[in-house]
Amino acid sequence: MPVNPYLVFDGNCREVVEYYADVFGTEIPGIMSFGDAPPNPDYPLPEEAKQLVMHTNITVCGTNIMFSDSFPGTPFQAGNNFSLAIVHDNTDEMKAYFEKLKAGGTVRMELQETFWSKLYGSVVDKYGIEWQFNYASCELDQ
Repeated sequence: MPVNPYLVFDGNCREVVEYYADVFGTEIPGIMSFGDAPPNPDYPLPEEAKQLVMHTNITVCGTNIMFSDSFPGTPFQAGNNFSLAIVHDNTDEMKAYFEKLKAGGTVRMELQETFWSKLYGSVVDKYGIEWQFNYASCELDQ
């Protein structure tokens, strides 16, 4: 089970991913935008978010690197725009890691089923590092 770096950008993620794909000679990946997500009437999507990158990834020298744009209104600070992603097929282990990391930390999203994953969650640990958990069978991470 590798730990994947997850880089977040301020509206220029497509440009960044295309640049890295060119630099490292990889194919330009499929990109899921926020506008591709199923609509939620309780949380209407702002127009400016629709074309922003919700998720994409490329493999560089054997390491899967994940990318997205920050959601409009989310504070962005270059240098703090990363997290570590656990992509795993053992939900019990994911839950155990998540519970330990949230002690003294801040849960951004409790572990739960989403439209893209059987189990996803995000927590910032007590040292300020964000950890994302995503069930391994997610089509986006294949």
